[in-house]
This record gives sequence, structure tokens and C-alpha cells, in this order.
Amino acid sequence: MSDMTLTPAADQKARRNVTILVLAQAILGSQMPMIFTIGGLAGQSLASNVCWATLPISLIVMGSMIWATPMSAVMQRFGRRVGFFVGTTGGTVGAVICAYALTQSSFALFLLGSFFTGIYMSAQGFYRFAAADTASAAFRPKAISYVMAGGLASAVIGPQLVNATNEATVVPFLGAYLTVIVINVVGSTLFLFLDIPKPEAPKADAPKGRTRMEMLRDPVIAVAIICAMVSYALMNLVMTSTPLAVVGCGFEQDMAGNIVTAHVLAMFAPSFFTGHLIARFGTRAIVATGLSILAAAGLVALQGVDLANFFIALILLGLGWNFGFIGATTMLASAHSPEERGRIQGLNDMIVFGCVTVASLASGGLMNCSGGDAVEGWSAVNLAMIPFLALAGASLIWLMLRPKEAF
Repeated sequence: MSDMTLTPAADQKARRNVTILVLAQAILGSQMPMIFTIGGLAGQSLASNVCWATLPISLIVMGSMIWATPMSAVMQRFGRRVGFFVGTTGGTVGAVICAYALTQSSFALFLLGSFFTGIYMSAQGFYRFAAADTASAAFRPKAISYVMAGGLASAVIGPQLVNATNEATVVPFLGAYLTVIVINVVGSTLFLFLDIPKPEAPKADAPKGRTRMEMLRDPVIAVAIICAMVSYALMNLVMTSTPLAVVGCGFEQDMAGNIVTAHVLAMFAPSFFTGHLIARFGTRAIVATGLSILAAAGLVALQGVDLANFFIALILLGLGWNFGFIGATTMLASAHSPEERGRIQGLNDMIVFGCVTVASLASGGLMNCSGGDAVEGWSAVNLAMIPFLALAGASLIWLMLRPKEAF
């Protein structure tokens, strides 16, 4: 379906789909803050070397990266609904394996289950693109933003479910993974009500669109991918090590959950108006604002390890991710034609989550093995943000200095 047929009058279907995707983001999406809250702590309890504490989270993101292109191809051929069901199946299998691994104290099995969880994470990443499929050009940034706002509920539900299930079983963290199984099974029924037409098979004379390499040479697409990659990778780098830092600095595990809750609230709460800001000020200005806020988060974190520092830094980290990532997503969604969708969206997520994989793995090493204590490790994590923020900022300035292009 071309943009010419996606008129504001036709947005009734888009709004219905957005409602379903918002619910999916809220209910199914709650498993991600749950797992990111306990994944590093569970890994630390199972691993023989604490430097590998965040490897389970890295395996989740690696799974998401590996599945990004196949998932995009599945959705291009069979439709969004089938792809989303594949995602919840992967999430269920992953949680089952992780739960069993905890009962057996097996780090290897826990890593395997984490990898399967990445299938769900990959599918969830396409909620934002699905929101744009049936939306007009005017409604598109708002549709993407509203779906991302569904994460506001998951920010509250996920970490609080961890706190509620923390002592529900004799085996630590087992209750949380059993809850994740239920979330996937029940939440998957939402996709039965999704109404996004399956892409038509291309005709022989249909436009083929650009190749992946041709699209990567498009300045707008290239900068959108770089900024999305940096925004997501740096958010993950800092968030992954946050529970380790909070507990390592002497605070209770429940407090780590509360800080993650505040962080995820900050990630998604602005989504109620991010789309409006993009429509008014443009994607470049919003992405630049996001990168600046990420830098501010690092500065606050480096000032100390009091609870206030953790809360403020993680709130800023969430805000910066929201503006940077949603802005970059909207930039990308407006820079390709419908026939190019399957190629570039899968490639984008493969690149983004490839870098997030490296960031999550580096997070544990920097936190536990780069200094003498938790304070030095936490400082190393935040200092590591500097070169990547410089890369994204330079690429955005380069794009802004080019002749103005429509996107």
C-alpha cells in the first residue's frame, strides 16, 4: 500500500491497530523490564566468573539481532500477525528454558533460554513499524509514538512483578520466569484482533526498490540508523549494569527494581507527545535533543552513587532514549518506499541490536572487571558513552549541514 492511499480519512483502521499494539506493548512488553531487572543478577549468581554476569542479557539482544532480518522477511511474506505469534512463542520457550535452568543452577541452559527470549524481543521491535503500516503520513509519527507509549504500563507492571515474585519460590528468580510464561501465552491472544493486510506478492512489473547497499548510502537512512543504534546501545549499556551497581553500592534489590521502574517510565511516558513534537519541530531536532539528554544522564551518574544520582541519571537515560530512538525510527520510516520496507527495517534492527548486544556484554565487563569496586565500575560504564555520543552527534550535524531533503 502506497502513501498515496493512506489518507487521514483512512486512519480509523490505523487507530484500531494502534490500540491493540499499545496493549501488546503494555502486557507482553512487561516481560522485558522484568528480565532486564533480574537477568544480570541471575547471571551473576550462576556464572563462575562475575565478569560474565550480563552475558544472559547479551544473548537476549544477540537473539534479537539474529532474528531481525528473518522476522522482517516472515512479516513481509506472511503478515505482521504471524510474525508476532512467532515472537511470543519464542518468548514462551525462552522463559521455560530459563526457569528450568534456575532449578538446575545451569548457566549454560540459562544462556540458551535467554537466546530464545531474543526472538520475542525482535518481534516486539516491529510493533512500532506495524503501527505505521496503515497510517497516513500525518498520523504516522503519532502512531509510532503512541505504540511506544504502551511501554509506560510495562514500566510499572514488569519490575513490580519482579518484586512480587521475588520470594514466591525457593529458587531465586524462578517466580519471575514462570510469570513471563503466563504473560506470553495470555498476551498473544491480542494479535487475533490485529487488522494489518498481508503485503501483496510483488508483480513482475512492480517497482523493486533500492538494494540494501543503495539504501545505506542514502544520507537520511544512514544517519537514522546511526542515531537509533547509539540511542539504544547506550541506554542498554547503562541500564544493564544499573541493578549490579545499585546492589553493589549497598542498596536493596527492591530499590534496583524501583530505579528500573522509574527509568522505563521515563522511556515511554514522553511518547504521548513525542509524535506531536516530531510533527512540529522535525525528526532532526528531536534526535539532537535525545542525544543531549543521554549525555546529561552520563554526567549525573558520574557525580556520585547516592540514590538520587541513580534515579535522576536513569530517568534522563530513559528520556534521551525516547527522543533519540523514536525520532530516528520516524526518520527511517519516512525515508523508504513500501516495497523497500522488508529489507531496510530488518537491516536496521539487525544493525541496532548487533550494537546493543556488544553494549550489554561490555556492560558487565566494565561494571565488574574494570575497577576495584562498584563505584569505579559504574564510572567506567558511563565514561564509555562519550565516543558513541560524539559519533551520533557528528553524523546528525553532517546531515543538518547538507541541503534540506524531504523526509
